[in-house]
Amino acid sequence: MSRSARLVPACTSLLLALTLTACSGGDGNDSGSGSGSGAQGAVGASGVGDPYFPKAGNGGYDVSHYALRLSYDPDAEHLSGTATVTARATQDLSAFDLDLKGLDVAEVTVEGQKARWSRAGQELTVRPGGGLDKGETFEVRVRYSGTPQVITDPDGSEEGWLRTADGAVGLGEPTGSMAWFPGSHHPSDKASYDLVVTVPEGLQAVSNGELTGERTSGGRTTFTWRTAEPMASHAATLAVGAYEVRRSTAGDLPVYTAVAPGQEAASRKVLARLPEVMEWAEYNFGPYPFSSTGAIVGGEDDAGYALETQNRPFFPGAPDTGLLVHELVHQWFGDSVTPRAWRDMWLNEGFATYAEWLWEEDEGGDSAQETFDALYEHGEDRFEDLWSFPPAKPTSAAHISDEGPVYQRAAMVVHKIRQTVGDDAFYDIVQGWTAAHRHGNADTADFTAYVEKRAPDEDFDGIWSEWLYGEGKPEHR
Repeated sequence: MSRSARLVPACTSLLLALTLTACSGGDGNDSGSGSGSGAQGAVGASGVGDPYFPKAGNGGYDVSHYALRLSYDPDAEHLSGTATVTARATQDLSAFDLDLKGLDVAEVTVEGQKARWSRAGQELTVRPGGGLDKGETFEVRVRYSGTPQVITDPDGSEEGWLRTADGAVGLGEPTGSMAWFPGSHHPSDKASYDLVVTVPEGLQAVSNGELTGERTSGGRTTFTWRTAEPMASHAATLAVGAYEVRRSTAGDLPVYTAVAPGQEAASRKVLARLPEVMEWAEYNFGPYPFSSTGAIVGGEDDAGYALETQNRPFFPGAPDTGLLVHELVHQWFGDSVTPRAWRDMWLNEGFATYAEWLWEEDEGGDSAQETFDALYEHGEDRFEDLWSFPPAKPTSAAHISDEGPVYQRAAMVVHKIRQTVGDDAFYDIVQGWTAAHRHGNADTADFTAYVEKRAPDEDFDGIWSEWLYGEGKPEHR
């Protein structure tokens, strides 16, 4: 993500299990044919316990696949859909939750049988008849519709379902995807995706992965997208609008770009460098982890930020080259190697920001050392929050992506590692890290342990204690 342009408790699941009517509230419902009364097992937790977003994700199961069949009418701002979620129970379950904000639920089934359900806030609690056994793979299907919501983050920025001049765009970091489909919306639960979306003829529907089908009938066009590699739900996107679509290649890699009206001329030159950036990134960070690449360029008013939506990052208006580098490098750091929790954001943003430094260095501009030195001496003049908290310890959910600590100071941590081990060992560490955790999740402890293991003769204690976890400006450059 690039934040440089970004605008800066309900009933518990246990109570829902015991007292449906009391907990459902004004927007609750209880429907279906499953009795639930004889179900064995516990109620899955209504969140995974993320310290900044405690209700994000859900306990008791792991999702492996989302199949979303959607229809969107921009004029009426109406979305209707059926989400089929394939998951495996990690405990005996009498009930489990899905995250869904707004929208009206018409029906829920589990393994083809109607299930009872209720709602409280962002929690859709599902009660399959007979329950689910630990280890059991199951399908839950939710039929829903309505006007998707815009979600305001703790930092004041907007995500979820954002209206555009001729359509809409779904952006999900950190919790916005629950505005347009139900799921376990936390980065620790990644899955593959199939998305079939129908829109008025003349509009495009652009998503992640590969476009496997396009069919027009009766004034409506249906697009079919497939994402085979695991994806965190916050990296999923759906952009509907009158985009200009171009297909090309970067070496053997397919490139799919979609550019909003009015942005074609401004985007052409920088998007032409996409193959060059990809080749440079692979040389530095290891093999590209996905089967295609590209970009979505929206209108300048579509969002206040760029976002690393998987294998096809989103930009609000034409990006410059530095921003293109940042979001493409996120495909390694953030999309393939995904943070285990939101406090680990610095692992995404620090590496993507440091990639901008490296690109500048390789293009004949300031070296990474010169950028580091300038930040150390005068960085607070540009980033007032640079030393406000350490990268690995954001002070609250409103600060998990603050520019100074989580981007710039985090990049300084990466540079300190490079200083310590030298270039050859540094790139071995970086490429080994992206390979070891490819398509998985990792946290700060995983990273520091990995660095120490790969460079056992070096002392990193000062870097961790002063730069990564230390309060205030480190004394030693």
